[in-house]
Amino acid sequence: MKMKALADLRVFVRTAELGSLSAAARQLDQSPAVASAALKRLEAELDAQLFVRSTRSLRLTAEGERFLAHAREALRSLDEGAQSLRGDGGELRGELRISAPSDFGRHALLRWLETFQRSHPRLQLRLQLSDRVADIYRQPVDVALRYGVPPDSSLIALPLLPGNRRVLCAAPDYLDRHGAPDTPLRLGEHNCLRFMLSDELHTLWRFTSPDGKPHAVEVRGDRISDDGEAVHRWALAGLGIAYKSWLDVADDLAAGRLLPLCEGWRGEATPLHLVSPDRRLLSPAVQRLREFLAERCRETAAASGHDADAAGDRTLTPAARNSA
Repeated sequence: MKMKALADLRVFVRTAELGSLSAAARQLDQSPAVASAALKRLEAELDAQLFVRSTRSLRLTAEGERFLAHAREALRSLDEGAQSLRGDGGELRGELRISAPSDFGRHALLRWLETFQRSHPRLQLRLQLSDRVADIYRQPVDVALRYGVPPDSSLIALPLLPGNRRVLCAAPDYLDRHGAPDTPLRLGEHNCLRFMLSDELHTLWRFTSPDGKPHAVEVRGDRISDDGEAVHRWALAGLGIAYKSWLDVADDLAAGRLLPLCEGWRGEATPLHLVSPDRRLLSPAVQRLREFLAERCRETAAASGHDADAAGDRTLTPAARNSA
């Protein structure tokens, strides 16, 4: 492939992802005129219109939608081929696009990625933090970090912390004012900080009692958010009881800013996975990131005595078992 054609493909893919030719040009360090010429050259080569353009908007045509998947695959394959020439132990290069939950991203992942990128300074990371579940078939991400087992069994789901669970917790200030529930069954007497995911309000908090029986407890409270970090901050401010992924609050539990409640009861399983839509996207950069994050999760769990392996392979989808 000619280098100019390769550059034109990159302009097309970046423009499609950003929905803006000028934004794509800025990211690729080009002038808008050069980027526009690249798109026109590619359309002429393909004899197809890839975008519908107006003075205010730019969107893919049906032909552009179909070609985008092939263009992404071509660029991924070429980048992986270049990496293979440098050897498995070579320096990682290119761009790695990651989607992650907001609270975990800000309180753990950001500092972990700083360490990872110091070891691979030629690798560019693009991080999307949101509690909206990314559609990794359509959105411009290579991998996503997700709690729970993905419902789509066609996804490649690689475990990072299989035994991660939710933990019931509150700030000392809240407990001084309102006391602590002795069992989750008494949460109705407390202000519970609730979370929405994909417009669904989670009002049933699930636990396993010390005798092994499952319980679903309906909770109420005066605060609801679709952002996990907002719930986290409310808990730290002493405004109520939160039911959080242990990874999100591990540092606060260790420092005593939050205290665990009803410790004889097991919280709901929330295994952390690295998810990819296609085995072919498991590039050397993705594989090293997976190894790095799994080690960080194990270290964090070991330091606190968290039961990191309790869930084991029960959290794996069939695709994950074949890929692990």
